[in-house]
Amino acid sequence: MSTPPAEDLRAALAQDWAQSALGLAQAAFAPASADASFRRYFRLCHGGGSWIVMDAPPEREDCRPFLKVAALLADAGVHVPRVHAQDLERGFLLLSDLGTQTFLDVLRPDNADALFDAAIDALVLWQRASRPRQLPPYDAALLRRELALFPDWYLQLHRGVSLAPAERAELEAVFDRLVADALAQPQGYVHRDYMPRNLMHSSPNPGVLDFQDAVYGPLAYDAVSLFRDAFLSWPAERVQAWLGRYHRRATGAGVPLADWASFRRQCDLIGLQRHLKVLGIFARLTLRDGKPRYLADTPRFVRYVMEVAPRYTELAPLAALFERHVLPGLGQ
Repeated sequence: MSTPPAEDLRAALAQDWAQSALGLAQAAFAPASADASFRRYFRLCHGGGSWIVMDAPPEREDCRPFLKVAALLADAGVHVPRVHAQDLERGFLLLSDLGTQTFLDVLRPDNADALFDAAIDALVLWQRASRPRQLPPYDAALLRRELALFPDWYLQLHRGVSLAPAERAELEAVFDRLVADALAQPQGYVHRDYMPRNLMHSSPNPGVLDFQDAVYGPLAYDAVSLFRDAFLSWPAERVQAWLGRYHRRATGAGVPLADWASFRRQCDLIGLQRHLKVLGIFARLTLRDGKPRYLADTPRFVRYVMEVAPRYTELAPLAALFERHVLPGLGQ
């Protein structure tokens, strides 16, 4: 590990601030990870101990939702980073270090059952603690803003597709159905990115990260995020088995899910909303933010959409749109 380069002023300021907060004159300091936002993370090491420094430029990011959701998760019994120090004016947080391996790093077919068991247990704890008005609502306005990312960023700007008026009307009708279904589903705390990349292989297991965008919305959302992941795909039969395990455990713990048949349909529809949103986000990350690595995973989300949309009559226009405008040339 090394000190940050002299031209990275924020990193140098973050290191000085963190060392001062810990009462250290000097410590090793190096990048730990970055995410799809403007946040960065550094690992500070000294004398066998390590901490994580979050750098969230205040003009771009707000640390307060992170602090609020971290407290809610911890109160629910979920393993999250402990906040040792904070400087909201400069956008710095000093956090406990949950390790270096995510579930995405260690998941294999032979250990997935055990790891997902732990992830299910943590998710149920989080959902059992749900209370209205503690988090922003996953309301119609937010759902529609997310869905709009697909035609605006993925179709038009990334694929160069301009929808005809009739096609746009059909797509908006599908969006109407997805939003209405999401609002009608049982509601509770939603992490919004509960996937292996954001779960740390730690003790206790898992450690949960990247929760600052949590909302109050459809309970099925996080289960779909976990098993229909952005960076790792599983056979459909294993996904259904894990969803069934989650459903049994959650309902047994008092989480107000629908019956199994209704829940499976809810997973399909809220999952479809997420998949369309992510296609738009990955295109935006490439075109606006200069992060093209995410585009390599867009075919995975196209497959997720085409696994679901053809099964529902009301989603036939979406399946047809994908066949016309998305599937051709997908691998190019």
